[in-house]
Amino acid sequence: MKPHRIVITTGDSDGIGTEVTAKALAKIKPLKSCRYIVWVSPSCPKAHLRKFANNFELVNFHNWPEALKYDHDNYKELLVITSDLSPAVWVETTAKAALYGHIDAIVTAPLSKTSILSAGLEDIGHTDILKRIARKKDVFMGFWGEKMSVVLATAHIPVSEISDQLTTAKLFKAVKAANALKDVINTSKKPKPVALVGLNPHAGETGVIGNEETKYHAKVLEKAKAENIILEGPLVPDVCFQPQEIKKYSIYVANYHDQGLIPFKMLHEQHRGVHLSLGLPFIRTSVDHGTAKDIFNKNKANYYSMLEALKLATKICVKPELKKILTSI
Repeated sequence: MKPHRIVITTGDSDGIGTEVTAKALAKIKPLKSCRYIVWVSPSCPKAHLRKFANNFELVNFHNWPEALKYDHDNYKELLVITSDLSPAVWVETTAKAALYGHIDAIVTAPLSKTSILSAGLEDIGHTDILKRIARKKDVFMGFWGEKMSVVLATAHIPVSEISDQLTTAKLFKAVKAANALKDVINTSKKPKPVALVGLNPHAGETGVIGNEETKYHAKVLEKAKAENIILEGPLVPDVCFQPQEIKKYSIYVANYHDQGLIPFKMLHEQHRGVHLSLGLPFIRTSVDHGTAKDIFNKNKANYYSMLEALKLATKICVKPELKKILTSI
């Protein structure tokens, strides 16, 4: 079988991207089933490059076309592209390669919004770059962790816009994305339901505290039942993330960014969560944290999330049935 090509974009040049990548790859070590390609900036700390070289034979390039053409037969080699292009452009370029099937997966390190804007792009984050390249309207942010997993129905938008962006169609697409992710990450022999979280306090109390639950969530439950998706909700937001409740569900669908990520990050405080884009025609995983520029090049960065992101991307690549599930959302 042809080995799978996984590309890692290391994000902001003054962030922890290369450090966590070097540490994670040191744990994974060369795999015969995969070939890794890493984007770094010319200012990449020498210590990070030395860590790469401790476990791999480095092959250096200065641009993407050269790296893509290289006959990457030796699984012990790590292709390193040292590029003075913006890290946001690395993501664009890699996404196009994934879209056309030249590579099998993308793993991204943190990329700041200011870095994207300074590159002349109007995208707010990684997800918006990938949506634009793939020409996909609905791409959902999914997060997998050992203690809980969640899919966000809306992403980086102001709180004032959440209600306007929630529709029955969008919520149901998020539920379908969550159900697909559940099939990929499920380790339980007995299937657990997907949990649909309510938007309002007390999940609206049948319209007394907001009508989104009766207007949208109730219809989503009907549609899920018609498609044999086991879904429960709308759940009361201030109760449903309690430890005894989390055990009941395979994955949550949250209405907005902080509703899902506050409990997720509290439970996975050591950065052991993985971000997975749902709705793209290719595989993209990422870390669940930011650039942490305050500890750049101090050898203090926690690499667990990057390690899990690489493991998940590799798992999906080597199992075609999993890739098919995720790319058909």
